[in-house]
Amino acid sequence: MSAIVVCPLASIAQLAVRHKASHMVSLMAEKHEFHRPGLVPAEQHLTLRMNDIAFAGTGELIAPAESHVEQLIAFARQWDRMAPMVIHCWMGVSRSPAAAVIASLAVDPDEDDLALARRLRSVAPHATPNTRLIEFGDKLLGREGRLVAAIREIGRGSETDGRASFVLPLRSAL
Repeated sequence: MSAIVVCPLASIAQLAVRHKASHMVSLMAEKHEFHRPGLVPAEQHLTLRMNDIAFAGTGELIAPAESHVEQLIAFARQWDRMAPMVIHCWMGVSRSPAAAVIASLAVDPDEDDLALARRLRSVAPHATPNTRLIEFGDKLLGREGRLVAAIREIGRGSETDGRASFVLPLRSAL
């Protein structure tokens, strides 16, 4: 099944094995170290160092940047979709859901933004995609504001304890 598995850091090994993932994207703070699950080859793992903030200029914190999203899009487009991709951040609530939506649109540019946002909400009531990542994704994917508007429409997710994971199926797998 072509899908993106989104989870917090604590679940990456378990979910990578369960779903037989071939690729992984990690969105983690600069000095936050972790171990890549062995079944995901190093060349099929992208690490993007950033904090979960929505604006630049916050001291030592690293805001999501356009270059992060450029790397994410390029990585997603080289994914063959023969096996799922795991995307994670610290809690699986903001950075990784945003990255999952962007990756989904990168591999399926004909996807309807609102349909994708609603599919995200249906599988992840807790997701609150990072607005800065979404804005860069919208721009770089040529969505002309549709992605930003779609994510705004689904609103903030419900409260979570940070252990919620979900599978976002690609449209082609539905």
